[in-house]
Amino acid sequence: MRPDDLHIRTLQTQIASSNQAAFASLFRLFYPRLHSFSLQYVHVHEVAEEITNDVFVKLWNRRADLLQIQNLSTYLFVAVKNYSLNYLKQYSHIHVVIEDQEGAAGLINRNNPAQELEWKEICFELNQAIEQLPDQCRTVFKLVKEEGFKYKEVAEILGLSPRTVETQLFRALKKLQAVANVYLENAGRKPRKNPPPISSLAFLPLLSLFF
Repeated sequence: MRPDDLHIRTLQTQIASSNQAAFASLFRLFYPRLHSFSLQYVHVHEVAEEITNDVFVKLWNRRADLLQIQNLSTYLFVAVKNYSLNYLKQYSHIHVVIEDQEGAAGLINRNNPAQELEWKEICFELNQAIEQLPDQCRTVFKLVKEEGFKYKEVAEILGLSPRTVETQLFRALKKLQAVANVYLENAGRKPRKNPPPISSLAFLPLLSLFF
């Protein structure tokens, strides 16, 4: 869930007055999310760390103008995206190795061992499907469903139209629904003949983690 906008605005005001404690709080609040976002582009942890740190350094150096930024969350994500793309342009000749994802084993904690295993398996399948989505489709999905941004904000971050964002999210959810149905079939369950609309995919409680 996205951090409270009022809290962010308060930190923004304090940072504009050179409050280092407020800057440290903002850094802790956004760093993991921005690092993860950069990683979607550059695929190297150390590079994503450097990019994210550079964005925060620039933010501190320009703190006197900070109150002119209307949506700091969007501003930070746009900055990280631009830094990441600039890095790729400059070092596009470098071979990048994409690290394996750990899956979603840590998301579920059930008392029933059999159910826990089943939920872990479908979590893994869905996370694998998310990582295999086309780049733009995956990025849109994560910004909307994981970061909680609105379509208009995602459109601003990625330089797309809100309609394109909606289309990309629809494609992602459609793909994940197909993966879930295949899992149900392989697990001996019978998926619904007429599945619910993409916008309300909740025919398994687990899918609420993604949808």
